Amino acid sequence: MRKLIFILGLLILLPMGRAGAQLAAPNDMGVSMGHVHLNVHDVDAAKQWFVTLGGTPVKFGPGEAVKFPGVLILLRKADPTGGSVGTVVDHFGFQVPDEQKALAKWDAAGFKIERNATNPKQAYLYTPDNAKVEVLQDDTLTIPIKFHHIHFYVHEVKPGIDGTEPDMQIQAWYAKMFGAKPGKRAQWQAADLPGVNLTFAKVDMSTVPTVGRAVDHIGFEVQGLEAFCKKLEANGVKFDMPYTKRPELGIALAFLTDPWGTRIELTEGLNKL
Repeated sequence: MRKLIFILGLLILLPMGRAGAQLAAPNDMGVSMGHVHLNVHDVDAAKQWFVTLGGTPVKFGPGEAVKFPGVLILLRKADPTGGSVGTVVDHFGFQVPDEQKALAKWDAAGFKIERNATNPKQAYLYTPDNAKVEVLQDDTLTIPIKFHHIHFYVHEVKPGIDGTEPDMQIQAWYAKMFGAKPGKRAQWQAADLPGVNLTFAKVDMSTVPTVGRAVDHIGFEVQGLEAFCKKLEANGVKFDMPYTKRPELGIALAFLTDPWGTRIELTEGLNKL
């Protein structure tokens, strides 16, 4: 049986099941979307929420995860210091082929739903720990649900980073560090990585780092992670946890925080599980 360790501080999760065939093929820099890691009061309640959303549960030793096309949602039992709103990562989003049908199901399940009165193809859901989840309709989608985007809210202009506005600076940073392709999504600056659109909104109010909140961190899967980490260091990135190789487990990982306060886990091997 293959094993996997996800480390958050002192947290170690050992897998008891497989979560394969979920992640997109990497870009030219070896990067693709990997996971979103949540702090939750009640693991069983959070797992059931994401299963009702449309995911498949996966057992990871003492921990739990739910897999969707394009992403793994990892659940860590901890008391979050607040929801995702007010942090750099305001919310993350999925797509479905029929928004109203999906909303009817989730409404019957007792989900907290914020509907868009002018756009029936868009709504926000809130997990039991107030992680904000957007759901958009894609009429061309041929599967029940898939991961779509992470929406960053940024306020401060950071010195030494390309761009004159915070949303353009963060776009340039993710393009430089991870090879995300700059563009726009609706009115927002954005950048695409395989498996996810990174959407950047300039906001008037300051936002706080993600660590400890309902959405604790996001994760990218990276081919050739050791060399990739060295390139990031050469570009001035300071790691919260340096590259760590676990040959007995067949994985490697590292942690960093972007200049706006989003904690990021880099993994290698997640796509093989």
